[in-house]
Amino acid sequence: MLFLQQLVNGLNAGSVYALIALGYTMVYGIAKMLNFAHGDVIMVGAYTVSVAMTTMALPPYLSVILSMLICALLGVVVEKIAYKPLRGSSPLTVLITAIGVSYFLQNVALLIFGSNMRKVESVVNLPTVNIGSITLTGESIATFVSTIIIMICLTLFIKFTKTGKAMLAVSEDKGAAQLMGINVNKTISITFAIGSALAAVAGVLYVSSYGFVGPYTGSLPGIRAFVAAVLGGIGSIPGAMLGGILLGIIESMSKAYISTQLSDAIVFGVLIVVLLVKPSGLLGKKRNEKV
Repeated sequence: MLFLQQLVNGLNAGSVYALIALGYTMVYGIAKMLNFAHGDVIMVGAYTVSVAMTTMALPPYLSVILSMLICALLGVVVEKIAYKPLRGSSPLTVLITAIGVSYFLQNVALLIFGSNMRKVESVVNLPTVNIGSITLTGESIATFVSTIIIMICLTLFIKFTKTGKAMLAVSEDKGAAQLMGINVNKTISITFAIGSALAAVAGVLYVSSYGFVGPYTGSLPGIRAFVAAVLGGIGSIPGAMLGGILLGIIESMSKAYISTQLSDAIVFGVLIVVLLVKPSGLLGKKRNEKV
């Protein structure tokens, strides 16, 4: 029964990682950049929900919508100010800028909210379900179901909408897409907005499970979600989902059967193994660069 409970815990954590990884994989797949500030958008979303529910006394569903809107706007602003001017620069330059944006968001949160953890009420109003000795919290159920629904909707959006097809075209070849009349700048901005809105949902569900938010809340989940995106195949939406779930299960089982201190080392060890054996990830496509 311990195994089944840890499996449930892994699915819960993995669903959050999958949601965050979806943002990573969308931005990389279309803009070809790693937005390491993505994890801190989670923190902004969590703080927004906390302020909306306590200070503004908004109901949970309105608080979540407000959080998604603010994070989507933040994603667009960050892309316009920090990343757009560097679009033709080297990947290392963009990576350093992303890390700088991450530290900037963390320090703004420190200035506004201080370093103490802030209590957050759960936005999930589902009862806990007990199946034998296995406990499924309302937050666990909501997180897993939300992740499945979002992944399906995102896949359908990419495949069947005009904007989604524009995203696919930009991901293949920005120059050719522009010649075909696609607004590349607008498409990339929409990608950042969707990815950041998903990060807000992930942040809300994450702090609903743990009950607290701080300036560094998004750092470690963000890094783990990046590992999940690479594991599943960065650029692949089903890959992000698969990578997140697998990573959550590996982390949970490592804590239960090996060591809580070594769980992070095992998670990052898995990343190294995957990069050595299959660099494109489990569902990623190997691309041959034309010279």
